[in-house]
Amino acid sequence: MPARELQEQLNTLREQLEQNPPLTTEEREHLQELMLKIDAQIKLEAASPDTSLADGVNLAVERFELEHPALAATLRNIMQTLGNIGI
Repeated sequence: MPARELQEQLNTLREQLEQNPPLTTEEREHLQELMLKIDAQIKLEAASPDTSLADGVNLAVERFELEHPALAATLRNIMQTLGNIGI
């Protein structure tokens, strides 16, 4: 089930953030906000898709790709799963 896969990827992202990578306060807050939106979307999977969520995750991938490749890879996986569930 894609929602379950998305939840697992979200958990991976949380674990990576708990390892305290060198992020600015703004970067950390941005990721926290995205994680809240993803979590809310998982809970509302049957509701209408939120395309702004996918856009936000995509922007985060671009933002973190060079300096934080592990975070960017996890975010890419989240993007893929969002696409698989039609978001």
